[in-house]
Amino acid sequence: MSSFKDFSFAGKKALIRVDFNVPLNEQFEITDDNRMRATLPTISKILKDGGSVILMSHLGRPKDGPTNQFSLKHIVSHLSELLGGVTVEFANDCIGSEAVDKAAALQPGQVLLLENLRFYKEEEKGDIAFAEKLSKLGDVYVNDAFGTAHRAHASTAIIAQFFSPANRTFGLVMEGEVVSAEKVMHAAQKPFTAIIGGAKVSDKILIIENLLDRATDIIIGGGMAYTFFKAQGGKIGKSIHEDDRMPLALEILAKAKAKGVQIHLPVDNIVADDFSNTANTQNCASGEIPDGWEGLDVGEKSRELFAKVILASKTILWNGPMGVFEMENFQAGTKAIAVAVAEATQNGAFSLVGGGDSVSAVNQFGFNDKVSYVSTGGGAMLEYFEGKILPGIAAMKG
Repeated sequence: MSSFKDFSFAGKKALIRVDFNVPLNEQFEITDDNRMRATLPTISKILKDGGSVILMSHLGRPKDGPTNQFSLKHIVSHLSELLGGVTVEFANDCIGSEAVDKAAALQPGQVLLLENLRFYKEEEKGDIAFAEKLSKLGDVYVNDAFGTAHRAHASTAIIAQFFSPANRTFGLVMEGEVVSAEKVMHAAQKPFTAIIGGAKVSDKILIIENLLDRATDIIIGGGMAYTFFKAQGGKIGKSIHEDDRMPLALEILAKAKAKGVQIHLPVDNIVADDFSNTANTQNCASGEIPDGWEGLDVGEKSRELFAKVILASKTILWNGPMGVFEMENFQAGTKAIAVAVAEATQNGAFSLVGGGDSVSAVNQFGFNDKVSYVSTGGGAMLEYFEGKILPGIAAMKG
C-alpha cells in the first residue's frame, strides 16, 4: 500500500470512501460538518495533483432502500462551499448507469458524489459483487473513513482487493487516526495514563482490560465509578451503577494491583437530589453518598488528584467524560481533565482524545487544537482500543 503523501494522483480517478454520515435537522440542514471538513485535505491534495474525485459514503441507517430522508443530495451544496466553490456533481445511484456514466465523464479537478451506499443492503452485507461494481468507477482506491473501519462492509473492507497495493492508500484522516492509535497502543512513552469515563463499566470493560497491559495509570470517572464504589462496600445513594458488574469491578482492581497499574478513582463527588441542572447539590466523599442523592460529577479534590497524574504523564488516552458535562453545573470535572490534558500536551506529552462524548467535550470547551490528536472514529477507535482487528485497516494492509 502506498503512502498518501507520496502518491501522485495526476490523471487518476480517485474513488474515496469518506464518512459523510453527518447529522441533519428537519430542514435537511447539516448541524455538524466536522466529518466533512476532516476529509478536505485529502480531496484537495488529489485535485491539486490533477486527479478527479469520486466520493462514496453512507448516511444514517436506511431500512428499505432509497428515501429522501437519507439522501446525500442534501449535502452537495455545502460540500461545494467547503471545497471553495468547486462544482460537485451528484449521481442518484452508486452503482447504476448514471454513476458509471458520470464517473467515466469526470475530468481532472472535478468532483462526483455518489448516492448513499446503504440504499443497497449489499453494502452492509459486505457483498463482493457490489464491491466490484463500485471498484470499476475509479482507478485508485482511497479509504479515508476511519469511522467505518470496524465494519466489514463492501466499500471499506471488501473493495480493496480489486485494487493492487500500488493503487490503494489511506487518506489523510485514516492515516492520522491509524498512526495516532498505534502510537498510543503500541509505542506509548511511559508514564502512560488512560482516562476512562462514561456511564457503564460494561461499555468500557474490554478497553480497561486491554489497557491493563499497557498503561501505568488508569483514571476512572463518570457513572461507571459508582459500580466500583458499591462493589467495595461504599454508599452510592441513587447513583447510576451496574450490580451485575460489581464482581468485574473488583476483578479489575485486583488485576491492576497484580500488574502494578495504578487505578485512580474519584475521592469526592458532586452529588444532586435530582438529575437536573437546577437540582440541589453538595460535595460528598466517595462511598458516602446519602440516600436519595446521585453522583453527577467528580469533586474538587478528585480534579486536583487527576490533574497531578495527568501532568506527570508522557502519553495520555482520554475516552469518556467525568460527569454529566452537558449540564453546566456538572461539567467542572470534565473541564478540569481537558485543561490538564492540554497543559500536559503543551509540556511535551502525546495526547489522544477518542470516543464521542470526550470529543464533544474538548470541542465544547475549545480544547480541540490543544491536544495532539482528536479522533473522529467513535466506534472504530473504541474497538481498536479493545484490541480488535479492524477490517477496514486489515484489508488495506493485506
